[in-house]
Amino acid sequence: MCDDITELENQGFYEKRLTRRDFSLLAGGAAISLAFAGCAPGEASAGITESDVMIETPDGVADAYFAHPSTGAHAAILIWPDIVSLRPAFKMIAKRLAGDGYAALVVNPYYRDARAPFVEPGQTFRDPAVREVVVPYRRNLSQATNRTDARAFIDWLDAQDAVDKTKGIGTTGYCMGGPITMLTAHERSDRVRAGASFHGGGLNTDKPDSPHLLIPEMNADYLIAIAENDDERNPESKTILKEAFAATDNSAEIEVYAGTQHGWCPPDSAVYDEAAADKAWARKLALLKTALA
Repeated sequence: MCDDITELENQGFYEKRLTRRDFSLLAGGAAISLAFAGCAPGEASAGITESDVMIETPDGVADAYFAHPSTGAHAAILIWPDIVSLRPAFKMIAKRLAGDGYAALVVNPYYRDARAPFVEPGQTFRDPAVREVVVPYRRNLSQATNRTDARAFIDWLDAQDAVDKTKGIGTTGYCMGGPITMLTAHERSDRVRAGASFHGGGLNTDKPDSPHLLIPEMNADYLIAIAENDDERNPESKTILKEAFAATDNSAEIEVYAGTQHGWCPPDSAVYDEAAADKAWARKLALLKTALA
């Protein structure tokens, strides 16, 4: 999970990793576009239409970012960011998906409180000042707000000319976004056919509203990519998830990514692991190609 315990576990890794990494990786969107595999300068925007958008929901107007191939209609992907929310790194993720042929929407789940971004260039969740801002916003979310937003965002996607409504929708989530993908897949089981969680926290709990209990009522195949230190903290999680999916018609690829720390996928993370992130990206594309066809 994105919490202070994880921060303490990662602290030594941060200090070691940052002494040998290029600090420009954390300097903002331009540096991210250079560092992010597959997005060389100038290539990310070729043939891609991108825009900041505002989406009306029952609870207000959400700020988001939408990227898609400039021609044609394509399967849609709804991206739930990590606890630091919408920012240049996640816009790059959406843009990269657009380059792979999808209409990608990444949202700010905290729109009820404030508009994104919530960090300055170079800041990460490890900064106490960042946690002071975003943690209260995170606590204001609930499964009810997540479901309200899932309905609104998917309705918005289906209203876009760039979205092929004859194809299923995919949803991906990072950190806190992982369990939100399950709520999304359950709430819109009529549309969501693929889900992917990257170092997601709280996919299964001992509470009656645990997201994993929704799996039998979902119509989505899944990729669940688990950080090694998350697995060390909760080694039973992967088994519980595998058993839950095995009892359904939904397929699931569930893997612990060796050597990774919680948060390894976003390219502005201090624990970003390029090789592992590229592997997870390739597995995600394989899932989307099969499940959304």
